[in-house]
Amino acid sequence: MTRTIRRGAPPPRRAAGTGRRRVQKQSFGDRILARLPVSEEGLRKAVTWTLLGGGAAVALFVAHLMGVPQAIGNGIAEAGARAGLRVEQVDITGLKRMDRETVYAIALEDQQSRAMLRVDLARVRERLLAYGWIADAYVARRLPDRLLIHITEREPAAVWQDNGQLTLIDASGRLLAPVDPSAMPNLPLVIGPGADQQEAGYQALLAAAPALRPRIRAASWIGNRRWDLTFDTGETLALPQEGAAQALVKFAQLDGARSLLGKGWIRFDMRDPKKLVVRKPGSEAGQSLADDGTTDEAPATGNVQGKTPTTQGGETLRGEDV
Repeated sequence: MTRTIRRGAPPPRRAAGTGRRRVQKQSFGDRILARLPVSEEGLRKAVTWTLLGGGAAVALFVAHLMGVPQAIGNGIAEAGARAGLRVEQVDITGLKRMDRETVYAIALEDQQSRAMLRVDLARVRERLLAYGWIADAYVARRLPDRLLIHITEREPAAVWQDNGQLTLIDASGRLLAPVDPSAMPNLPLVIGPGADQQEAGYQALLAAAPALRPRIRAASWIGNRRWDLTFDTGETLALPQEGAAQALVKFAQLDGARSLLGKGWIRFDMRDPKKLVVRKPGSEAGQSLADDGTTDEAPATGNVQGKTPTTQGGETLRGEDV
């Protein structure tokens, strides 16, 4: 007797793809885009504007090379402006003392159109550099609608007084701005015609005797050849035309040794490098000052023929009138 064995139906096969899901790999470019701090939409707009601006710039350049009339180039720029390539914002950086509105006005002074591609960057920079305060300027476009301006200002070094007018100047003598007498800055005062052009030499003079620098209130440029210095205690020091720095160093040494300033003298004269002549109020004659602090009366006119008393350990100076 045979037995028939019935087998169950085979299990249904799984449809292809219904098992483990296959993870789709990102391309290298997609990973880079995912890391950028801008949205995909923003990036797409930036690329679009860049291509549009670059294409317009190339079109203007080709038109220029082919001698196409300027009107056509302007037309292209204006078409770009209608598409969004126009100056809507001016970003100004680097300002310390200048007014922002002044820079804005200078930059767009003769712009008949706000079309970005019609802005002459070199011309804008040239106008900015013509302004006293501005030492250097960087001008660039940021498409679609921004103009970037970075300013490097000049540093004020002194106040120049001439014919009663006060003007702020830099170390090269460049005129920067008028000064209100009621609001004088804490800067050296140089006085007289041509003193503004001597600012670099004057700064070198002050650097020779830094101990005296805080005590010098003003400097007068005399005869377009030499300096008279006025101290905060009221005395005047006449320096020679040649060797002014050496004379000022010598005076600083004498003042450090015996405190000449604030002792009742009104004038010191070092125009002759071999003599230091001093004068007191009401005196018609100068006196020579020896290294030991003693003085020798000098006549009102003419040179002294004799010598001052000899000192120990120091140079004796002869007197003359001042």
